[in-house]
Amino acid sequence: MSDRPRVSARISAVSESATLAVDARAKAMKAEGRPVIGFGAGEPDFPTPDHVVEAAVAAARDPRFHRYTPAGGLPELREAVAEKTRRDSGYAVEPSQVLVTNGGKQAVHEAFAAMLDPGDEVLLVAPYWTTYPESVKLAGGVPVFVVTDESTGYMAGVEQLEAARTERTKVLVFVSPSNPTGAVYPREQVRAIGRWADEHGLWVLTDEIYEHLVYGGAEFSSLPVEVPEIADRTVVVNGVAKTYAMTGWRVGWIIGPKDLVRAASNLQSHATSNVANVSQAAALAAVSGGLAAVEGMREAFDRRRRTMVRMLGGIDGVVCPEPRGAFYAYPSVKGVLGREVRGRTPRTSAELAELVLEEAEVAVVPGEAFGTPGYLRLSYALGDEDLAEGVGRLQRLLGEVR
Repeated sequence: MSDRPRVSARISAVSESATLAVDARAKAMKAEGRPVIGFGAGEPDFPTPDHVVEAAVAAARDPRFHRYTPAGGLPELREAVAEKTRRDSGYAVEPSQVLVTNGGKQAVHEAFAAMLDPGDEVLLVAPYWTTYPESVKLAGGVPVFVVTDESTGYMAGVEQLEAARTERTKVLVFVSPSNPTGAVYPREQVRAIGRWADEHGLWVLTDEIYEHLVYGGAEFSSLPVEVPEIADRTVVVNGVAKTYAMTGWRVGWIIGPKDLVRAASNLQSHATSNVANVSQAAALAAVSGGLAAVEGMREAFDRRRRTMVRMLGGIDGVVCPEPRGAFYAYPSVKGVLGREVRGRTPRTSAELAELVLEEAEVAVVPGEAFGTPGYLRLSYALGDEDLAEGVGRLQRLLGEVR
């Protein structure tokens, strides 16, 4: 018998999505009848707007959508995404610069696959979304982590980025608003980072999926708008999941230079062909409509954000910077680690998250998943009552720390 590995080394090296794993375990415990409150998954608790659902129903009945359509996306959706981008961020692009993908994750994967050769380095600001480093490695690239903490609001400056840059650096991943921290970079800092990247001939992948979810006077700034000279080396990733409460519909997109978008489209033509037509029709209705439903969700998230920060701030040993965007809080729990609670002494945030799930029946994601041990990520995209109950359980449990 062959002694060759059954699974390739490339795929064996890919880690499971920690956020989805936490969410799956929470749901399994709920199915067993346990009153688990989950702060793990990053998805709005609101239904998809009615007019979007109706567009999907109509599309399902249209024989045109029962057949293959262009691999790069419905022409009318690519045009609508280009118009939505101009309307919402001020970035003027052509439909030919848009590739419609199966959610933001496929957009990230295909962008790196199109940009990277083996050994190319990619700068990732940590804490980072769990998918970025895995997609970089799958494309043959090397993730280089630029670690930040609560002292800077989880934001990296040009000096930190420059210290991590080498002759092999090809891409900077820039995310604002950020998952998992909720950090929103000020406009001047966006410009400074964009100019630095341009000066050194770097590419930038900028993830704008949370563009409409900003609070407390924070403003979203699109990097290729603020630094237009780098637009020809910028890839924008976005989608309908967060803004329109459409996580399950699986529609995202890449916006970039035509040659790179063409290459990514060729890859997609072999990987998945077109995104499901019913979902594309729903996305067309979403991006073509107004933002009234989005504003209602944003107001609810803002209210929940303030509640969560206030409650977390009342726990001894927990430090929670105020998130300015997305729908996550990222508190430091370093002051809790190494102390006893209910006969156990968690030494890592992963051990603490396990204890919290077992003792308080609250699911959170440990900082190890995002490249920074000593922290927890809590999503506040859940109902007000569940949020208050869940953080209240956390308060009571950690109030026993000795």
